[in-house]
Amino acid sequence: MMKSLRGTDRIQVGGVFGKWDDAVGEQVSAHVRPVKLDQRILVVEADSAAWATQTKFLVETIITRLREVAGVDVDVVEVRVGRSQLR
Repeated sequence: MMKSLRGTDRIQVGGVFGKWDDAVGEQVSAHVRPVKLDQRILVVEADSAAWATQTKFLVETIITRLREVAGVDVDVVEVRVGRSQLR
């Protein structure tokens, strides 16, 4: 018997990426960006370890704001330091 896998649709992905600035605000979006939404797990990259730490404290707020602003339900936000953004 095969399990049915529910993927993430384009509307949800577009909601997170398209509404990110509105959902998290200018200050956070200047340092943290979404990189992947897989089902209900959102991966974000911060441009420094300090911003990654700060973002971890904001996870519940980010989840709430994405639901309010983008209409997207996320269960988990994984925070990483983005290698490409480090200078």
